[in-house]
Amino acid sequence: GMHMRLAEIPGLAHVAERLGRRLIDVRVPPANIPVASGRKRSGKRLLTVGTDCALGKKYTALALWRAFEARGIDSDFRATGQTGIMIAGGGVPMDAVVSDFEAGAAEMLSPDAATDHWDVIEGQGALTHPSYAAVSLGLLHGSQPDVFVVCHEPGRREMLGTAGYELTSIEEIVALTIRLGSRTNPAIRCGGFAFNTSAFSAEEAAELMARESERLGLPVADPIRGGPAFDALVASCLA
Repeated sequence: GMHMRLAEIPGLAHVAERLGRRLIDVRVPPANIPVASGRKRSGKRLLTVGTDCALGKKYTALALWRAFEARGIDSDFRATGQTGIMIAGGGVPMDAVVSDFEAGAAEMLSPDAATDHWDVIEGQGALTHPSYAAVSLGLLHGSQPDVFVVCHEPGRREMLGTAGYELTSIEEIVALTIRLGSRTNPAIRCGGFAFNTSAFSAEEAAELMARESERLGLPVADPIRGGPAFDALVASCLA
C-alpha cells in the first residue's frame, strides 16, 4: 500500500541489504515541521482543488506551471504527493504529515517569494471527502492560495473508495473553498475549472466544456487536451 514504507517491510529490507540495494521511501515528511502561523506571505499562489480524489489535480498543477513558465512567469511547481515529489525532485508528502502540522507543512512548502512569483501547488483529496478532507483543509489554510482551480471528472457519481457518498457539486466545492480559504486569504478566488474528459470524444468534450463554461461563468478546460480553452483558463488564473 502507498502508506507502507519499503524499509519497514522485513523481507524486502533483508533482501535489499543482502543484494546491496538501496530502498528509497519518498512518502516521508521533513523533520521539525512548525505549527502554522497563519501569517500572510509574499508572492502569489495557485492551488488545485477537487470534487474527489484521483481526477487530475497533480497534472493540472503541472500543466498550469508549465504554461506559466512558457509565458515567462517566474514560478515553481510545489509537490504534495509522492509522484509529484518524484517529478519535481522535492516537496512535502502532505498525507504523511501529522494533522496538527498540515497547515504548517503547507506554509513551509510555499515560503515568502518575490511579489510577481507564483507557486503552483498540487492539491490533495477533496474538502468533502469522508476520508481525506483533513489533508485538503490543512493544505488550503497553509497554502493561502490567491487563486484555485477546481478539478472534476464529468460522469463520476460517487466518491472514490467510499461507496454511497455522492460526489459534491462543482458549485459547492467553489463555495466551500472560498468560505474556508478566506480564513487565511480573504482575497481568494476561483480561476476556473479543469475537467478530466478522458471518457469523452474530442467533440463531446469540447461541447461539454463550452456548455459548462457558459453555465459557470469561468473557463473550463482539459489540461491534457490543451487548446484555446486551456489558454483561457491560464489567462483567468493570471488576471
